[in-house]
Amino acid sequence: MSLEAINEQLLRAIGVGVALVHTPTGAVRYANDTFGEWFGPIEDEARLPDLMAGAEIFEALKQLEASGTLTTEVSFKRRRRSMTVAIEVNRALDEEEDLAVLVCQNISRIKELESMIDSYAMMVERNTHEIRREKEHVEKLLLNMMPRTAYEEYKSFGVVAPRLFDDVTVLTLSFANFESIIAEHDPAVIVSELNDVYTAFDRIGEQFGCERVRTTGDSYVAVSGVPDPVRDHAGSVASAAIRFLRYLEQRNTSHPIKWIARAGIASGPVIGSVVGVQKYIYDVFGPAVSAADRTRSAAPEMEVAVDGSAERHLDARYVIEGLDGAGVLRETGKAGAMQS
Repeated sequence: MSLEAINEQLLRAIGVGVALVHTPTGAVRYANDTFGEWFGPIEDEARLPDLMAGAEIFEALKQLEASGTLTTEVSFKRRRRSMTVAIEVNRALDEEEDLAVLVCQNISRIKELESMIDSYAMMVERNTHEIRREKEHVEKLLLNMMPRTAYEEYKSFGVVAPRLFDDVTVLTLSFANFESIIAEHDPAVIVSELNDVYTAFDRIGEQFGCERVRTTGDSYVAVSGVPDPVRDHAGSVASAAIRFLRYLEQRNTSHPIKWIARAGIASGPVIGSVVGVQKYIYDVFGPAVSAADRTRSAAPEMEVAVDGSAERHLDARYVIEGLDGAGVLRETGKAGAMQS
């Protein structure tokens, strides 16, 4: 068997398509069986533009430099199946004709795998986005239930250890005639009104360094100094409480439901902790909370009553007008230093 016959047998056997093309005309001088199987029977006068219609490889082939290499990909349908073939073109060393050698490899499976990987990557990215969004949603919910410091502790350790805070100030506020208001109005209206009022309270409290602990229908509880220490915790709560009532007075002038509130302020120790296993809430309880409740009960409507424990912490910006066991808070308009 001659060397040429051996080479021809090898070309038939390998799974690579090989063709020899006349560069100026695109005529296929030779093609092995694999090439013919992919691009159709190689008959006499077969031309590359006809075999690879729309691939534009022939125009690129004419521009190929003598020592250059062209690489491209061609996708087509063969027997109802999509195929993608990678083609490498090199100029042939022939003194009589201007020829080029095309070496073609079936990369359909590689393309399918790439497509699967891309789809999987998109799915992972989409799921990651969903997980991130759910995480942000859960974080927002938890931050509505507990202070950020407590949330960070819970996120890191899975629990929030109960802590004793020796010197903080607590505010409790409740609405008068709450039962009759509920009886006279639609529940959706009541919920909408309370949502507006408590949201305003939250914003005012944030301005002055006190934070809502809980709301239970007609009551609102806020604290300053938990869990992060605040030097002027009594002044922070006093300023917020006065503005709570100012906000209600202004709101009552333009809304049908008139919210009449009384508030109490007391200072002292409290315990702060997350309460619950399945439904979490950060709560404070202890002597200062109990004292604030008692003081609120003594307050006139639309006034803030101050327990003696909190009065000792207030500076010249405030004056206390006497009540039995508590005093009514007033602002003086003075700038004062923190009292010892």
